[in-house]
Amino acid sequence: MADDILDRLQATIASRKDTGGESDSSYTAQLFRRGRGRIAQKLGEEAVETVIAAMGDDAAAIVPEAADLLYHLLVLLADAGLSLDDVRAELRRREGKSGVVEKAARTGAAGRPLSFSPSQGLKP
Repeated sequence: MADDILDRLQATIASRKDTGGESDSSYTAQLFRRGRGRIAQKLGEEAVETVIAAMGDDAAAIVPEAADLLYHLLVLLADAGLSLDDVRAELRRREGKSGVVEKAARTGAAGRPLSFSPSQGLKP
């Protein structure tokens, strides 16, 4: 899949990680240098920006935000030593399963899906 833009982007991101984040001219290298917390923060910011764009009337405004979201997700995956192939394998594992059944298999200890409350943090 060398012709796939996401695979090419992933390879570029990996090469920036392999340089140890030494390039001052590379935003990706700067993210790696700042660490996973900063990478995760940027991913969250881009997710919020994507949601905001989705709530507007201009569907085309979603596209650049989705691109930013995918880029930052790929950076996070690379930082964790993961790749699109890991995500593809998980999607293959889920393929053909009911979403309700699959989600139930991933529930918290109390048998409920993991949820987040800003005032209480993550809870089962």
